[in-house]
Amino acid sequence: MRIAILGYGNLGRGVESAVRQNKDMELVGVFTRRAPESVVLRTPGVPVFHTDALLEKKEEIDVLILCGGSATDLPVQTPEMAKHFNVIDSFDTHAKIPAHFANVDAAAKKGGKVAIISVGWDPGLFSLNRLYAAAILPEGADYTFWGKGVSQGHSDAIRRIEGVLDAKQYTVPVPAALDAVRSGECPTLSTREKHTRECFVVAAEGADKARIEREIVTMPNYFADYDTTVHFITMEELKRDHAGIPHGGKVIRTGKTGLDKEHNHVIEYSLTLDSNPEFTSSVLLAYARAAYRLAQKGECGCKTVLDIPPALLSPQDGETLRKTLL
Repeated sequence: MRIAILGYGNLGRGVESAVRQNKDMELVGVFTRRAPESVVLRTPGVPVFHTDALLEKKEEIDVLILCGGSATDLPVQTPEMAKHFNVIDSFDTHAKIPAHFANVDAAAKKGGKVAIISVGWDPGLFSLNRLYAAAILPEGADYTFWGKGVSQGHSDAIRRIEGVLDAKQYTVPVPAALDAVRSGECPTLSTREKHTRECFVVAAEGADKARIEREIVTMPNYFADYDTTVHFITMEELKRDHAGIPHGGKVIRTGKTGLDKEHNHVIEYSLTLDSNPEFTSSVLLAYARAAYRLAQKGECGCKTVLDIPPALLSPQDGETLRKTLL
């Protein structure tokens, strides 16, 4: 499979490194809005192009991995690119996924291409676990906890605010809420009761910090529904104390079975990640394999992780999977 990357930030660099671990894939190019000569890859021999050259390379790319942000990049880029390429994106604004799906589906069908959106771990792997658990325990409740860790999408949303030079945002589960769920109490928890958000922001000299803080804590879909703390720090402090991009989380479903619902069950799926973008990029490439296989069968349109058969993610054939995994 010939893989290309659009956008060379943390996620793009993660895709670059993950390609090396997938023997059926080859990185054929990186496309950037920056001056190509200013981008130094870690893989020898892979060319860097300006995004303006994408359509010229159309026949050389099997799957294009879109590595922009969900706030402003992907809502525009994914529908546009899906007209011309098989694409994968990690769009993670949960409330806007249905509208994004509709836009991308129309574009992909028009171009005869396959697009898989909202790929990653949430949305993505956690979405699958919520589906499996709810199907198995219909009498029950779902709970999802994120962190403690850096949210790339939320950090990117802060960085888009005027006067912000850089930022990191941590999502932090509320311990009491997590304990209550694991105990099988089936508590009713509001968004605000499950998580807090902590932001570390580097503001430009002379920037209105009160305005920046107000824009952060009132931002819909990102911070408005959470107790959010904003810390203004220096660039040196950000680089020293917040250089990593760890993350993780848990999907928990508690449910009951039995004629009188007398038996309690807890399903928990957990991730602990040293590098959020590197793990996310690894998920993106597994679904790139699925998109490539679907395209080879002549399929087109937009799909999500909920629509993809698990066997399409693996480089192994069905016989090997049945022998080794069942």
